Amino acid sequence: MRIVKNVDQRVAVFVDVQNMYYSARSLYDAKVNFGNLMSEAVAGRKLVRAVAYVITTGEEDEKEKAFFDALYKAGFDIKQKEIQIFKGGAKKGDWDVGITIDAIAMAEKVDSIILFSGDGDYVPMAEYLKLAKGCSIEVVAFDQTCSHKLKAVADFYIDIESDKGKFLIKGRGRGRLKAKK
Repeated sequence: MRIVKNVDQRVAVFVDVQNMYYSARSLYDAKVNFGNLMSEAVAGRKLVRAVAYVITTGEEDEKEKAFFDALYKAGFDIKQKEIQIFKGGAKKGDWDVGITIDAIAMAEKVDSIILFSGDGDYVPMAEYLKLAKGCSIEVVAFDQTCSHKLKAVADFYIDIESDKGKFLIKGRGRGRLKAKK
């Protein structure tokens, strides 16, 4: 579905960094160009807030610090928490509840919520924001890994794979961006 985007609309961007990172890595051995994606998604409208939600290793890591610096320079506030490691070695790190709470809290201040994630766990949040708060919902994700239900509830959808040269950064020198078989 296409929506009208005008310069007077107020938008908030919420980025599930883990979802974006692992989709880019597994599909294309690449990294997401969050700055270009935000520019495309905001499309000249009034950006009220952009938040990138990250999981940290809990250790000082130069690559992690450089990545966080790049997000900050691209205009994102950063919320971070350490990965949880359970007895037996299982690991968990997600921001689904945090992103949902923040999006609901911001809904009164914006016209559109832009979610960078393909995770179907956000469907109830998107439905609530549309019906109860009157926000339009825009989703930015990889088509191959995006929940069909999330795409269906979205008022507007940007497929990162539609312009890989603009939205992805090549992996560790392994050549051209192409889908893994």
